[in-house]
Amino acid sequence: MTATAGGPPQERRVVTAIPGPKSQELQARRGAAVAGGVGSVLPVFTKRAGGGVIEDVDGNCLIDFGSGIAVTSVGSSAEAVVRRASAQLADFTHTCFMVTPYEGYVEVCEELAKLTPGDHAKKSALFNSGAEAVENAVKIARAYTKRQAVVVFDHGYHGRTNLTMALTAKNMPYKHSFGPFAPEVYRVPVAYPYRWLTGAENCAEEASAQVIDMISKQVGAENVAAIVIEPVLGEGGFIEPAKGFLPAIARFAKDNGIVFVADEIQSGFCRTGQWFACEDEGVVPDLITTAKGIAGGLPLAAVTGRAEIMDAAHAGGLGGTYGGNPVACAAALGAIETMKELDLNARAQRIEEVMKGRLSAMQEKYDIIGDVRGRGAMIAIELVKPGVAAAGGSAPAPNPEATAALAKACHAEGLLVLTCGTYGNVLRFLPPLVIGEDLLNEGLDILEGALAAL
Repeated sequence: MTATAGGPPQERRVVTAIPGPKSQELQARRGAAVAGGVGSVLPVFTKRAGGGVIEDVDGNCLIDFGSGIAVTSVGSSAEAVVRRASAQLADFTHTCFMVTPYEGYVEVCEELAKLTPGDHAKKSALFNSGAEAVENAVKIARAYTKRQAVVVFDHGYHGRTNLTMALTAKNMPYKHSFGPFAPEVYRVPVAYPYRWLTGAENCAEEASAQVIDMISKQVGAENVAAIVIEPVLGEGGFIEPAKGFLPAIARFAKDNGIVFVADEIQSGFCRTGQWFACEDEGVVPDLITTAKGIAGGLPLAAVTGRAEIMDAAHAGGLGGTYGGNPVACAAALGAIETMKELDLNARAQRIEEVMKGRLSAMQEKYDIIGDVRGRGAMIAIELVKPGVAAAGGSAPAPNPEATAALAKACHAEGLLVLTCGTYGNVLRFLPPLVIGEDLLNEGLDILEGALAAL
């Protein structure tokens, strides 16, 4: 199988300022027609994309360390995705699965049952976006348990709908001025090793004990329908909870009849070097939400879980006009085909090996890098102010100004990087899993040059 069905040459090429004149012209048109609340990380307008490169309308080719926020893991023009989606386009674009169903939807659900953790009987429901998946997971958990409360975590991100804004920890830009939010949502600490007050060594034990105590005393375990957590927290800063934390919370959920929901929207589908990040500690969730990397760039999302839980909602209670669109389902089958045939879990592990090796060496040279973390092709560096203590923590103060400046410097040299983190001080790297190692290293060279300039 070839990785792409076309796309730009797999090389960095900077021929104009970034953004160039054509992108600037389009940006002016955008300003007049597109709502100001819709932002962009880098206002270069894309002409083609594929492999590890984005080509803009000015002829610049940028190295892609973003994958459309972990969406185009198989590349932006994967051969199998294009082939299958094109064939489906020629047959029909839509019937609505709730009106007249089609095989592709069923096939995707069958694949999800095979790929997600656990050997129990599973069923799925398909939706359009990650936020829809999380919202429906909560609906299903409430229907199954006949309870209302939902427990979420510091630094968590779950979407932009009203309920998922309530589940999300970060105010700006996701929640600010958009309330009131859905009730019966309770937030507890997460085991964030780098910033745990007493240090990383006791983080998992102390954090899980705090969580269980808070739920038991402040909410009542018997009132909790679901505990929702990202096995690797994405927007909150690519935080890997300390080892032992997730299993402890999953055991507590099981012991108390609470539905344990793994939000794998950013971390799923080979991104961390495993099909799903929760596999790292053998955690088998009751429900798992997926989106982003599932369909090679087309909008598709899913809730997959124990059959008896998934069947708790009444007939007609789940769905949506476009949920499980036939073209998106075809693309998902193409993306999964690509992941299997190219062994993208192994590719993600190799990306981790290369990136962590290079980034750890940079950390030794530049004390502005406080932490290097992540798994697979979901890697990040946390930037700090050396010698400046953070309030209420053991690590140095966050450095969002340097993070923004570093991202800007990378963009100017033709490397697309993204920032994240509750404090805005994390640079995250999400390259397509099909990126060439030459491009990967060239991108890291640019990053190191930008660090030196800082």
